[in-house]
Amino acid sequence: MDESRSGCPINVSVEVLGDRWSLIVLRDIMFTNRRHFRTLLRESEESIASNILANRLRDLLAAGLLTRDDPGRGHRVTYSLTEDAIELVPVMAELAWWGVRHRPTFAPMRAKAILLHDGGPQMWQAFMEELREQHLGIPLPTPRTIRVSEQLDAAGAAVLAAIS
Repeated sequence: MDESRSGCPINVSVEVLGDRWSLIVLRDIMFTNRRHFRTLLRESEESIASNILANRLRDLLAAGLLTRDDPGRGHRVTYSLTEDAIELVPVMAELAWWGVRHRPTFAPMRAKAILLHDGGPQMWQAFMEELREQHLGIPLPTPRTIRVSEQLDAAGAAVLAAIS
């Protein structure tokens, strides 16, 4: 990416992540395993436009937060998180917790944010290990009977079932 305007750590972070869509794209890849362009486009809760999605994916690739495999003509490109992106899990958890406390939120997503907050750094670390396995091919350090991703999905599904 371009040189930053200053050496301020907040500024350089905001220059990479501060637009309206970058964190949403990372959220969708990180928490819902949407790893293909069409899936990201079709299943976006925020209805991202295709040109915006293409630009954000390009920017996130250039920033070193995503990689993409290119399986060749006629096959879908798969986007993967890099270690730098995986290390954003605590930031995403805290950002979601701020949203829960200060803004109206959709109940199933709120349930996931609360679980992630309540699980704290231990849960964040476990989730990051799962993401490393899924996106980087690094085996889990210890086998798990239940994954954090499954716990998050179950929390959201339980709330959705209760309000349906």
